[in-house]
Amino acid sequence: MKLTPMEVSGKKFRKKFRGFDGEEVSEFLEMVSTEMEDLVRQNRYFEEELGRKNSELNDFKSREQSLKDTLILAQKLAREMKNNMAKEAQVILSEAEMEAEKIVRQAHDRAMELDQEIRELRNQRLKMIEELRSILNTHTKLLEVEEESVKLKENQEDKVQRIPTSRAKGSE
Repeated sequence: MKLTPMEVSGKKFRKKFRGFDGEEVSEFLEMVSTEMEDLVRQNRYFEEELGRKNSELNDFKSREQSLKDTLILAQKLAREMKNNMAKEAQVILSEAEMEAEKIVRQAHDRAMELDQEIRELRNQRLKMIEELRSILNTHTKLLEVEEESVKLKENQEDKVQRIPTSRAKGSE
C-alpha cells in the first residue's frame, strides 16, 4: 500500500483512555509527512536523472551503432579499392578502427559510469529508507519510555494519595 505525504499528515487516530498525546502524534505525522515529501521529491529527481542518463546511454548506443555501420562501410570501400590503393586503404581502415575502438571504449566507460551512478543512487535511496526507519524506531522507543515514566509517576502519586491523614496528624 503506497502512502502519500498528504495521507500521512491527514491521518486521524481514535482517542482511547490514556492514549497518545494527540498534539505529539500530529507533530510526528507532520514530520513524517515532510520527510516523505522530501523523499518523493528526491525520488522524482532520481527518476528524472535516471531518464536523462538512459537517454545519454541510448545516444551513445546509437553513436556506437553508427560507428559500427561506418566501420563496415569503410571495410567494404577498402576491399573495393584494395587493388589500386592497398596501402592507403589499410591506413584509412586502421585509423577508422582505432577511432571506432576509442569511441566504443568511451561509450563503454560511460555506460559503466552510469551503471555505477545508478547503483549509488539506489544505495542512497536504501540508506535513506533505513535512516528513516531508524528514526521511526527511535521515536517509538522514546514514546514507550515516556509512557512508562508517566505510569510510574501516576503510581507514585496514587501511593502518596493513599497515605492515611491520621498518621500525618499523629506524627506532629
